[in-house]
Amino acid sequence: MATFSARATGDRIDKIAAEARVARGLDWLQKNSDWATAEQVRLTEIPAPEFSEGPRGEYLKRIFELSGLRVHVDKTGNVIAERPGTESNQVVLIAAHLDTVFPEGTDVKVRREGERLLAPGISDNGAGLAALVALGRALAESRVRTEKTIVLAGDVGEEGEGNLRGIRALMEAYQGRIADVIAIDGASTEHITTQGIASRRFEISVTGPGGHSWSDFGEPNPISALARGIVKFSAVKVPESPRTSFNFGIVEGGTSVNSIPTTAVVKVDLRSEDESQLSRVETALRDAFQAGLKEEVAAAKTDEILGIAFRSLGARPAGKLPDDSPLLATIRAVDAYLGNRSRLERSSTDANIPLSLGIPAVSLGGGGTGGGSHSPSEWYNPQGRTLGLKRLYLAAVALAGLSD
Repeated sequence: MATFSARATGDRIDKIAAEARVARGLDWLQKNSDWATAEQVRLTEIPAPEFSEGPRGEYLKRIFELSGLRVHVDKTGNVIAERPGTESNQVVLIAAHLDTVFPEGTDVKVRREGERLLAPGISDNGAGLAALVALGRALAESRVRTEKTIVLAGDVGEEGEGNLRGIRALMEAYQGRIADVIAIDGASTEHITTQGIASRRFEISVTGPGGHSWSDFGEPNPISALARGIVKFSAVKVPESPRTSFNFGIVEGGTSVNSIPTTAVVKVDLRSEDESQLSRVETALRDAFQAGLKEEVAAAKTDEILGIAFRSLGARPAGKLPDDSPLLATIRAVDAYLGNRSRLERSSTDANIPLSLGIPAVSLGGGGTGGGSHSPSEWYNPQGRTLGLKRLYLAAVALAGLSD
C-alpha cells in the first residue's frame, strides 16, 4: 500500500508540473534566479536583530505588494501575504524568519568573493527570505489558482530570545485552518527537517556586595561564582542518544578591571531530542550553579553572601512528523521529480511549534549552499538556487491543490 501511495503521489506531481500555469511559474523561476539573489542582498543589508525586525519587514511587505499579494503586518510584527484559494478554511502556511542572531550595529554589508556572497545573516535567513519572495512572485506570474489558501509569512522572533513568538502568533491567528506548514530556513536542499529539537534557555544571574579589587579583596565575587558553576556543569555527561547539547553563549558582568562586580550574568542554551532528558539536564544545571555559589562563598574571607536567580528566556517544544505523513510524501515526490536527493534531519526551527501541536510541518532550505551560520564569516553561494525555488513552488502548489 505504501509503494502504491508513493507512486500515486509521484504521478500527481508529474501532472501538476505539466499543467500550463504551473509550468509558467517554473519557467519564471528558471529565468529569474538572479532577481532572487539581488533581493537576498537587499534584505540581508537591512539589519534585523532580535525584536528589531521592523525595517526588514517593511521592505518584505513592499515586495509582496508588488507581486499583487494582499499583505498586512500583525501586532507581533509578522508580515503576512495571503493568496486566497477556493477553500478559505484550509491554509498552507509557508514562513521564513526575518530576524538574525546579530546585535545592533553589526556590519551587514554584503561582500563578494568569487561565487560567494558574505555577510552576517546572508544564509540564515537571507536565503530563506529570498526563496519566500521568489515563491510569491512565481505564484503571481503563473496565475495559478489553488483550492487551499496559501499564506506566505515573514515571521519574527525565531532566533535567540525571540522564543518563536512569530510562528506562535501565526498558529493562533490561523487556528483550526492550517493544513500544512513549511518553514524555509537557510539554503540547503539536501534535507527535510521533520523533527523539532526541544530547547530551554536560561539567564543565570549572581549578585553580591561588590567592592574595590585591593581594599575589598576576599569578598565573594559573582563572576567567580558563575565560573565555578560553568566548570561544574561542563563536567556533566550528556547522552549521545537521545542527542543532547548545551552552550554558554553570553557572559556579562562588572564595570572595571579593578572592581569586584556586584552582578554577573550568563545565558545558556539546552537542547535535546527528548523532553524528559532536557528536564534532567536543567536540574543538573541548577545544581551545578548552586554548588558553584556555595563554593565561592565558602572560599571568601568575609561573611558576605551572594544571591542567585534563574530566569527562563524561552522554551521550544519538541515534535515529530510521522513517517507516513502526506506532507512528507509530497516533498519526497517533488524531490524525485526534480532529481533531488534529500535526507531526514532534526533541528530547532519554526516548524517546532506546529509539530508540537500535531500540525504537519517541515523545514526546508531555500536553495543554493551556505555556511558559517551565526558567525561573522557567514556565506552563501547561489549556484543551485533554482532547484530549491522549484522545490518550494511545486510543494506549495501540490499541497494547496490546483483549482480550475
